[in-house]
Amino acid sequence: MERNYSSLILAQAVHEISRLPGIGEKTALRLALHILKKDVAQARALGNAIIHLKENIKMCGICHNISDSETCTVCSNSERDHSIICIVENTRDVMAIENTGQYKGVYHVLGGIISPMEGVGPADLMIDSLLERINSDKVKEVIFALPTTMEGDTTNFYLYKKLAHFNVEISTLARGVAIGEDLEYTDEITLGRSLVNRIKFAQS
Repeated sequence: MERNYSSLILAQAVHEISRLPGIGEKTALRLALHILKKDVAQARALGNAIIHLKENIKMCGICHNISDSETCTVCSNSERDHSIICIVENTRDVMAIENTGQYKGVYHVLGGIISPMEGVGPADLMIDSLLERINSDKVKEVIFALPTTMEGDTTNFYLYKKLAHFNVEISTLARGVAIGEDLEYTDEITLGRSLVNRIKFAQS
């Protein structure tokens, strides 16, 4: 049902907010009206923060995580164990794992997982740069920390075949993470234990 607005300016704001993922028109209207109640300085601060985010955020040239500089704080940290690479789907997964405080290695963000239904293939992911890192760096272990879904498992098996000729140990999270669950929704204790108790990856 199309909503009638007393203001075209409000309607435009609601339309733009509702284009964000997970936000319907009702929620967008509530947010727009909330912003309208705030003073101009607060609204401008919000707008400037969004523009600053879009214009200035960078992708780490090594792991592809979001960063304020060309190299993220994890990859540039000499105290991290650079011989262990944890492969994740996206930045949210990096944040989830970092919040456990249990992992001291580095990451590689694929930028997605293989999903033929959504038209995402291996060429759409950051796989080539991963292979280059393993080939050039002194990497001893690669941890698969992808979603425990069919698409995640498909990506794991594809990577396993690609990494087979490298002299690296391949492990995966212990199954404390529920089947079909994304890492960002897993509680920190369970995720931390799954990392610490990771198991050797075996192709079934």
